[in-house]
Amino acid sequence: MAQLGYIGLGTMGGQMVKRLLDKGHTVTGYNRTRSKAEWLIQAGMKWADTPREVAKSADLVFTMLTDGKAVKAVVEGPDGVLAGLGRGKVLIDMSTISPALNREIVDMVSATGAQMLDAPVSGSVITLQQGKLSVMVGGPRDAFERALPVLQDIGPKVTHVGNNGLALALKIATNLSLAVQMLAFSEGVLLAEKSGIERETAVDVLLHSVIASPMVQYRGPFVLKMPDEAWFNVDMMQKDMNLAIEMGQRLGVPLPTTEVTNTFLTAARGMGLRARDFAVVFDVLARMSGVEPR
Repeated sequence: MAQLGYIGLGTMGGQMVKRLLDKGHTVTGYNRTRSKAEWLIQAGMKWADTPREVAKSADLVFTMLTDGKAVKAVVEGPDGVLAGLGRGKVLIDMSTISPALNREIVDMVSATGAQMLDAPVSGSVITLQQGKLSVMVGGPRDAFERALPVLQDIGPKVTHVGNNGLALALKIATNLSLAVQMLAFSEGVLLAEKSGIERETAVDVLLHSVIASPMVQYRGPFVLKMPDEAWFNVDMMQKDMNLAIEMGQRLGVPLPTTEVTNTFLTAARGMGLRARDFAVVFDVLARMSGVEPR
């Protein structure tokens, strides 16, 4: 098996590393806050003190970080990933960043003799734990073939969509629908509730109706009880919505529902809800409707 490195051991990254360990892979990991990685060290992950050490130790180096700024911070500098890369290695960034920034990093990676893939995922912690995550990949075909068996151990559906940056374009196109669907679901629940139907009844019926996409099925219940820890918070969701809006403007694609939904995310931030799961757009709409959130 290839030696694996993983940088960014947050909610999703940490669960991915756990899956890889369970599949028998050797993983060396790094996280800015070591305490958040202790459970993985206990599970068998090797620890490295810098991203450079991770890259030096691994054939395939994965990153899963919050945004483009975080990716650049990990990649650049004397202790960054680039300093540990070399010919024969592959950097696989699973973060959601702009395709343009991704291509800038590709050029830097190529200068070391290594290759790079963008490999964002579609799904949540639940779909990851259930083994139903899907991965879209952009980059050189030969690098994709090398990484494919490992990516399939993270999620069973892995699709090569084209050149570097194109997987990110597809991920952004996918993610805009998450918040749009959540807002539409919230509208339906509140319309039913203010008509005199119990919220629990409305949610149950909607989750068993034709509108119940996989996302609605696992996040719809949040309107009854929000999780204590956000799966994907307002700031993260708005980052992706802004990436979509920027792409839409550049490519000449109107995104009216994305623009409206993004306004509700801005309202959530204004209400001090930025750290909550983005399903909290329900609470924003509820307050506007004169309904007390729970």
